[in-house]
Amino acid sequence: MTDLSQVLIIDDHPLFREALSSAVSLAYPTVRSREVSNVEDAISVLESDRDYDIALLDLNIPGVSGFEGLLKLRTLHPRLPVLVVSGLENEQIVDEAITYGAAGFLPKSLGRDVLATAIDAVMAGDVYVPEGLESQGSSDSAAAKSDIIERLLSLTPQQLRVLFMLREGLLNKQIAYELDVGATTVKKHVSEILRKLHVHSRTQAVIEVSKLDQDELFDMEKRFLK
Repeated sequence: MTDLSQVLIIDDHPLFREALSSAVSLAYPTVRSREVSNVEDAISVLESDRDYDIALLDLNIPGVSGFEGLLKLRTLHPRLPVLVVSGLENEQIVDEAITYGAAGFLPKSLGRDVLATAIDAVMAGDVYVPEGLESQGSSDSAAAKSDIIERLLSLTPQQLRVLFMLREGLLNKQIAYELDVGATTVKKHVSEILRKLHVHSRTQAVIEVSKLDQDELFDMEKRFLK
């Protein structure tokens, strides 16, 4: 049985939130679920309680466009697996969702009986995509991860520390305090990180790191941040 205690459900449709909550309760009778209607409320909940095991997110909710909601959650709470549960279902959307850091993709059309399968897979560290909707990116995942790791290896240990702090959602001044360096030094590190990772923003840098699983990140930390 999956070790699950708290689930956060993010969907603007009350009936579907209720259906998801009911499906979670049926599959995991001891699990507590919390329902919110938008990403900002979800972020507030997660700031006050970081013990949620997984978030179920609908992409098409007010206040965000496209994958903005997913990106916000992944940037501010990179260790929280996000399972996209969406009425939109095609290979391109699945591919983009996984690229942007979703831990899985579950079409609403598949119904509640598949939800437990998806959650179990995500909690086991797998990326869940139902048969027939496998993203094109999944077949190239090994090569993509190898490329990301190669770029990460070009960072200095201090730059890698800064990158992991960006992943935790820390601001430059907070990173400067944690590392006991000046804000200008942190800014220079961030610029070098973006250059070496071939990205143009902090969010894109975090997305690149989010493509690696926890074991791979732990191994990176163990090898280079001794």
